[in-house]
Amino acid sequence: MSRLADIRKALRKYANKEKAKVLLSFFKTGPGEYAQGDIFLGVMVPFIRKVLKAFQDLSLQDVIKLLHSKIHEERLLALLILVSQFNSGDRKLKVKIFKLYLSNAKFINNWDLVDLSAPQIVGGYLADKDRKVLYKLVNSSSLWERRIAILGTFAFIRAGDFADTFSIIKHLLCDKEDLIHKACGWMLREVGKRNLLQEEDFLRKHYKIMPRTMLRYAIEKFPEKKRKLFLQEKFKS
Repeated sequence: MSRLADIRKALRKYANKEKAKVLLSFFKTGPGEYAQGDIFLGVMVPFIRKVLKAFQDLSLQDVIKLLHSKIHEERLLALLILVSQFNSGDRKLKVKIFKLYLSNAKFINNWDLVDLSAPQIVGGYLADKDRKVLYKLVNSSSLWERRIAILGTFAFIRAGDFADTFSIIKHLLCDKEDLIHKACGWMLREVGKRNLLQEEDFLRKHYKIMPRTMLRYAIEKFPEKKRKLFLQEKFKS
């Protein structure tokens, strides 16, 4: 039996039909929804991570085959393996994984897949490098590539570097996708955890044109009085 067959067998040990039904709804897989046609086994993330421990040395060739799967949990496992290998890899391996990640971005096609991999791989790789690629992604027609761009900056936020986060969010202020609004608001909130003054300064300049969902996510942890001032547009920019 091949290692890929072993992986698929291991995942299916944790499959749950009832959870799969819930996930189909939660991840919006219906006609016309953002994850239309995605297939779920009903394996929860802690169990996927259990399988990861046994297969984190999987060859990159097989990881990419797994990433091309129609099964959501198989794609997630592939990405978690890439994250594990990236984190422990040398410079040469990191370059290879980063390039493979971006060249296979069309398979990173749901918000959890992006969120559990882009900060580590894209942000981790670009932390000390030119970040022009993020601005190509942010102008992509693909919702997921745009989400990769903003989530990639999470690594920079953690290092106290907010410039690209603010710049990319400016590009996304008029984005039509709710999942982009949520991601931008989340990243602004993360900035605020580290430097509230810089988050507030950005918000004061842009909150009046910011999508409501983005603003609500960004100010979620603010004191109630201050939240109301932003929501009622009573701050002066």
